Amino acid sequence: MKNKVTSRERSEFIWGWIFILPTMLGLFILNIYPMIDTVRQSFYKTGDFGKGNIFVGLKNYEKVMGDTEVWQALWNTIKYAIVEVPASIVIALLLAVLLNKKLKGREVFRTILFLPMVVAPAAIAMVWKWLYNSNFGLINNLFHIKVNWISDPNIAIFSIAVIGIWSVIGYNMVLFLAGLQEVPHDYYEAASLDGANGWQQLIHITIPLISPTIFFVLVTRIIAAMQVFDLIYMMIDLNNPAWKKTESLVFLFYKYSFEQSKKGYGATVVVVLLAVIMLLTVLQLIGQRKWVHYE
Repeated sequence: MKNKVTSRERSEFIWGWIFILPTMLGLFILNIYPMIDTVRQSFYKTGDFGKGNIFVGLKNYEKVMGDTEVWQALWNTIKYAIVEVPASIVIALLLAVLLNKKLKGREVFRTILFLPMVVAPAAIAMVWKWLYNSNFGLINNLFHIKVNWISDPNIAIFSIAVIGIWSVIGYNMVLFLAGLQEVPHDYYEAASLDGANGWQQLIHITIPLISPTIFFVLVTRIIAAMQVFDLIYMMIDLNNPAWKKTESLVFLFYKYSFEQSKKGYGATVVVVLLAVIMLLTVLQLIGQRKWVHYE
């Protein structure tokens, strides 16, 4: 016979759904529905004055496949991610290991390193534009060089990636610090007795034991880097010679959807980005079985 549901269990079930319902509604309204509607719009051509959209099937996707600007934007986005993601993870991990030790004033250093995460993107862009200025910027004057950091098409995307690294190091560091709290100190004591130096302890103890945290940071940072927009939008003007070499896919979506009112084609660009991100995520989920240790 099936056990009868008690009034307490029924009450807990009802109240449980009441508590999670606002979150589920917010997730559906703000995330799931817009994603479904974006995919739907990718099969349409925007009508006059934003009304009367015309169904065009896969024509938008056919156009994207032959659009050199889309492929250039994808390559720009990948270059940004290739620089920003590994550098931000490695630097943040090393800082986390250092600031996890008993150092005088480590809380102050942790706070300082995390500050870029709470600074408004507009303020970040303003400061870095001054630092990168080719005529009176601090970097050029400090090192007595003449480099067009954000107007040279060959290096502009990498200059922006440096800003991305600087902005996210503190956040990554906090995540790694949380992971380091779960590593038993006994392992390090035993390794020290066996003659292992700091670098060997990092490679053979720290990284394997916090590999789940590293994997989480890697996945989330790749997703975020592939969606880069605000830094490029605020750092690069439309008359900048490096504009085409720094334009990301999300920037391209913004231009098509809101500046040229081609919302159907802009939605197609976003769907392509979604497919790329999903592919990268799946590859990471497959590869993590070989290097992530959950025990």
